[in-house]
Amino acid sequence: MAYLLFFFGLGFLYLGAEWLVRGSSAAALRLGISPLVVGLTVVAFGTSSPELGVSLQAALDYKGDISLGNVIGSNICNIGLILGLAAIFRPLAIHRKIIHREIPFLLFVSLLLIFFLRDHTVARWEGGFFVTVLVVYLIIKVHLSRRERAKSEFIADKEYSIVKDAVLVIGGLVALVLGSIALVSGAVTIARDFGVSEAVIGLTIVAVGTSLPELATSVMAAQKKEGDIAVGNVIGSNIFNILAILGVSSLVHPIQSSDISQLDLFTMLFFAILILPMMVRRSILNRWHGGVLLLLFVGYMVILFVS
Repeated sequence: MAYLLFFFGLGFLYLGAEWLVRGSSAAALRLGISPLVVGLTVVAFGTSSPELGVSLQAALDYKGDISLGNVIGSNICNIGLILGLAAIFRPLAIHRKIIHREIPFLLFVSLLLIFFLRDHTVARWEGGFFVTVLVVYLIIKVHLSRRERAKSEFIADKEYSIVKDAVLVIGGLVALVLGSIALVSGAVTIARDFGVSEAVIGLTIVAVGTSLPELATSVMAAQKKEGDIAVGNVIGSNIFNILAILGVSSLVHPIQSSDISQLDLFTMLFFAILILPMMVRRSILNRWHGGVLLLLFVGYMVILFVS
């Protein structure tokens, strides 16, 4: 039953994120928001919605290690696995605004999370600070989007109406709620059966499972030569994971962790730092860059299970 719940949850999370991303992205692009901004906000936040559902449910169930492990593991997975695979699939041309603005901001919020976790707790006021920073970030993005209007064929479907977009968004949210409850319940039971800590389950199985929408979106974007959306999706998702997911979850209930280590936190920071020198020279993420990211991700997974 635990395995059925787990895979049922994964399926609903994937469908929910797909519907939410498709509906919200189509509406945003129809309003003339640029692909870069769509990738950094709507698509990124939509594909991170499974992490939000899982971490919020885990926080409500007093499973702080799963809540934190899900976010930290997803951020590592997004860069190491997803961006690595997307770059191997097709080299990604990166907008220099991502390099100069978004990645430094991701480094800032990652360092902020490490600082807040010095006492192994994300308190309510710290969660409130995360949410405040997110609101300011979104206001700035909306303001910039007015200057960067452009058209893109990515995701937007002209046959959809605003009503159909709204139905997709609502249906996606319902599926995400059901999926997150089932996934957390199944993952906790599996962890107990195998004697594996909840932190490891959150950092690996749950993190990779909830990152499936980012994987599908980034590979699809790479195939369509939409490097801005592929990379913007990953960077934006990582920013959203920290500011919104941990922010909202800790506002609902303070998140306490006992098994998340400094290795996990600094691996997350290391991956965020690593992509800067890869992209800063030519604004391209090559196949060998993707191979390096993927190998480092596999190495981290091996160390995690061995230790």
